[in-house]
Amino acid sequence: MKKFNKLIIACDGESASGKSTAAKLISKKYKLVLVNSGLLYRYGSKLIIDYKPENSIPFLKSKFKKASYKSIERQNLHTEAISNHVALLAKNKKVREIINRYQKKIIKSNKRICIEGRDIASKILAKNPKYDLAFYFKCDVKIAGYRRWLDLKKKVSLKEVIRSLYKRTQMDKKRKSSPLIKVKDSILIKTDKLTKKQVLSKMSYYIDKLN
Repeated sequence: MKKFNKLIIACDGESASGKSTAAKLISKKYKLVLVNSGLLYRYGSKLIIDYKPENSIPFLKSKFKKASYKSIERQNLHTEAISNHVALLAKNKKVREIINRYQKKIIKSNKRICIEGRDIASKILAKNPKYDLAFYFKCDVKIAGYRRWLDLKKKVSLKEVIRSLYKRTQMDKKRKSSPLIKVKDSILIKTDKLTKKQVLSKMSYYIDKLN
């Protein structure tokens, strides 16, 4: 395994494609700071659900100025209410600007970092600084739905989980502000038939090829 003084990795992908697990694995192996941008949007949704502000933009600006990423990570942000709310929040251009600025602040203070989300290579790490390597994760929606269904301990129907994942991905791809896209030089990782170990091995192969 190569050692890097600077290493910036972008991980983008569709809902339940395995990008979060992959980002965790690669961050642990190469000792990178890990930022999950999806958690930031979920945190924004939780704030709005809990506080019901009259004007959400200045409210979120104020909250994110004071927010510690470590404290955000510790919160329960995977409730059904947040999941139903977050895709709509992520469509809001002004909200995306607030969260983008927050991520940029973290990036500036870390030369070794992995960020995962839906517009990382195309927006957040497109320049200043630009990613050293970008990955795009994709998984058949039925397989992704089954995996998510197991994660949810079968509390909702499999059909509903698959429908929800498909709807979220379509919303991400069709939104006007920073839609989910695969940038030209990103490496496609199809996780349908890969184990976690195989995903890590494939990513490591490309990282170790970097000069």
